[in-house]
Amino acid sequence: MTIIVIKLPTTIASAEILDTYLTPVGSPSPIIEPIYRMNDNGEMQEIAQGFEINEIVFGEIDGETISWSELCTVIRSFKHAAAQEKALNKRLEKAKTAINDLTRPRSGYKCITTLDEFWPAVNGILKQYLVSGLLEIEANESTIKKQRRRYRDKPAHVEIKHVLDVHAQDNDVALAAMKKRFGWRVYATNAPVERLSLDDAVLAYRDEYIIERGFGRLKGKPLSLTPMYLLRSDHATGLIRLLTIGLRVLTLLEFVVRSKLDETRTDIAGLYAGNPKRSTTRPTAEALLGAFSYIDLIGIKGIDGISYHLTPLTALQQFILELLGFSPATYT
Repeated sequence: MTIIVIKLPTTIASAEILDTYLTPVGSPSPIIEPIYRMNDNGEMQEIAQGFEINEIVFGEIDGETISWSELCTVIRSFKHAAAQEKALNKRLEKAKTAINDLTRPRSGYKCITTLDEFWPAVNGILKQYLVSGLLEIEANESTIKKQRRRYRDKPAHVEIKHVLDVHAQDNDVALAAMKKRFGWRVYATNAPVERLSLDDAVLAYRDEYIIERGFGRLKGKPLSLTPMYLLRSDHATGLIRLLTIGLRVLTLLEFVVRSKLDETRTDIAGLYAGNPKRSTTRPTAEALLGAFSYIDLIGIKGIDGISYHLTPLTALQQFILELLGFSPATYT
């Protein structure tokens, strides 16, 4: 049986369904377990937490009702939660600034002075920054009367000016309730608990092959398909096929090295410029090839012909060749 682990979209695992998983009605709260992963320093680091739910799912095919067992894993990623909170804080600051600017005189902008104009503008700002219900806003309208003296052909008069006093602050209760849901996502797998543990399910999804990464390599470095200065379609097709061969080589090289490192439980250091002690168990093909960018082949012409001298291989370069299963004689 092929094991499949997928992240359920919000159209299936909506916020309401996620709430029923996190705070089930009439049953005890789920036992949340930590999920660990080894970092580049060889230390076990807690990356997430979550729990599992076994569900019987029903469907209909050709008028016949079928059912199957589905294992749902509800996971909270710490990095995802931190990114969501950071983005929310930025939106809140932008929304509060925009609300305060509504009543502040500025060159080229209309200054709102009445509540009838203020609240529709505020609702638009809250909707724009997706922070509806997350801010407490108070606005008080007052008038200022000022006596104006007669000037030329204008008679003396009383000028009435409308002023809005606005205060916008965070709704701590609503923010706390929202932040509790940050980082939570629902995954589904067809594997039973005995075959795929909670930790294995999370790590399997995170380590999956993402085809979009290959597209990025084609469009950017090191293959650089774009910009394309070709007019004939057959030339464009030929270039894409040629670069696809290079993409396969990069993908295979990366896969072989990572598999070997995982098999031997080792890591590799020296790939990061300016930080030679930094190690990793998941090097990219670009970083591995970059380690060979300082090899020089020098040819010296003499009486007996041309003699060639090759830059000696470093320990890092020899280690990469060993991981790939190549002999140093490939270069020497």
